[in-house]
Amino acid sequence: MEKKQNQQKINKEYNELVKKISPKPNIVRNCFRAFWVGGLICVIGQGIFRLYESWGHNIENATNFTAITLIFFGALLTGLDIYSKIGKYAGAGSVIPITGFANAVVSPAIEFKREGYVFGVGAKIFSLAGPVILYGVLTSYVVGFIYFILNKLG
Repeated sequence: MEKKQNQQKINKEYNELVKKISPKPNIVRNCFRAFWVGGLICVIGQGIFRLYESWGHNIENATNFTAITLIFFGALLTGLDIYSKIGKYAGAGSVIPITGFANAVVSPAIEFKREGYVFGVGAKIFSLAGPVILYGVLTSYVVGFIYFILNKLG
């Protein structure tokens, strides 16, 4: 019983020490950084959208091309080890836009590049986003098939 009380006292002292020496996050600064970086990414996306629109694409195509372009640049910046620096600075501001998704897909692949293109990059590229992509594609096929059948019957 006494040993358990001593251990609890040590744990309590340890937790207090950790709490005392741990750096305190500057919430206002972090929110500001996330806001302006995430907003800047969105403004860049809007600019890309307007560019595609000015080239004569309809809204649907311009939207799709904008998403593809932002994913490409997110993956490229991840490959050049720039996106991780943006993420350290902006936190959630760099994760929430679509570029964060590209970063989440590419990062595991880069980490395992030394194992080769098939067993390293190919096997790990979908480790985080793979289930999302898999079930998204699978669901779209199922819904498309149901839509096709209902249109043939109706």
